[in-house]
Amino acid sequence: MSVLEMKVPSPGESITEVEIATWLVEDGDYVEKDQPIAEVDSDKATLELPAEESGIITLKAEEGDAVAVGEVVCLIDTSASKPEGGDSSNEEKPTKEAPTQEHKVSPAVEKKDTYASGVASPAAKKVLAEKGIEASTVKGTGKDGRITKDDAVKAVPSMGTQPANGTRGTERKKMSMLRRKVAERLVAVKSETAMLTTFNEVNMQPIFDLRSQYKEDFKAKHGVGLGFMSFFTLAVVRALKMYPDVNSMIDGDYQVKHDFQDISIAVSGPKGLMVPVIRNAEDLSFRGVESEVKRLALRARDGQITIDEMTGGTFTITNGGVFGSMLSTPIINPPQSAILGMHNIVERPIAVDGGVTIAPIMYVALSYDHRIIDGRESVGFLVAIKEALENPVELLMDNNPTKALEM
Repeated sequence: MSVLEMKVPSPGESITEVEIATWLVEDGDYVEKDQPIAEVDSDKATLELPAEESGIITLKAEEGDAVAVGEVVCLIDTSASKPEGGDSSNEEKPTKEAPTQEHKVSPAVEKKDTYASGVASPAAKKVLAEKGIEASTVKGTGKDGRITKDDAVKAVPSMGTQPANGTRGTERKKMSMLRRKVAERLVAVKSETAMLTTFNEVNMQPIFDLRSQYKEDFKAKHGVGLGFMSFFTLAVVRALKMYPDVNSMIDGDYQVKHDFQDISIAVSGPKGLMVPVIRNAEDLSFRGVESEVKRLALRARDGQITIDEMTGGTFTITNGGVFGSMLSTPIINPPQSAILGMHNIVERPIAVDGGVTIAPIMYVALSYDHRIIDGRESVGFLVAIKEALENPVELLMDNNPTKALEM
């Protein structure tokens, strides 16, 4: 018998362990070479683990286990032949026998619960006290109904008196390593940075007019739509060149400024929020930005995004408007120092030349780290974005939109 040990490959630099999110096969299944056998979570992304050879698989880790890079997670018997009739993973699994009548316990003679006394172990008492839960409300699984530490950890606060009708189910599910890391980073940003947010509004009518005039030709020529992201990305690139402090980050006692613009774009994927990076956005045209946004969004949606594609970035753009958000205070994406929030576009009355007109307005928000970005830079940066979006022909297209959109 020839057995291959499959070890956890390194998903990227600085990652030392991953978590088995889902096994896509079962113990004893026959797998083909390169067949996805598991999804593993790192603190940056969810990746598929393909079988290195064909054969019968033996799993060595459970779902939810944290395993070190290089650790064996399964064995593949490469000398085993493929079962006749197809993949063994499709074979019918044995079913459990239904319980017989004699195993049922009559409610009348069922043992009375003894947990009402609320006797808890010292460790359980501490956990319950931290949660603000009364011991008398927790059912113990220890001897004579004693509340164990595990009972206390699993206990949830009372949700009030249950009504006579209706269901009140709850589900306890461990967060993925990626979600836990995101949560940890977001809390760290709030506590470790001097985060401030400034707001402005943008009249989107000029961009609406340009898209209406050129979008059909643009799509026919380049195979991608002319969306809002190219205008915002190029407006951000221009503003970052004008205010380089916004394109910097803190490293200990030093401020690190970049002479390039790598723009992180927040997109929603099947495993949650992903932030792939558009490299050297300062070198891209409208077509280049739209093509890269589409490519990265599709890879995130299909779960194919790599660690490298989400690493780095000097500034982030997030668009809550696609979900209907009117206004928000986006949280900085560390170690960056600022993030731009886009929101939904709503027709609103505005003053123009002494009169009132209706225009498509978007509120924009810039959250920034006040430790290295002062009010002058933050407000000036956001005003520069507003100016570019309200006058895109002159400031983003060099007064030649036809040429700018053909490149």
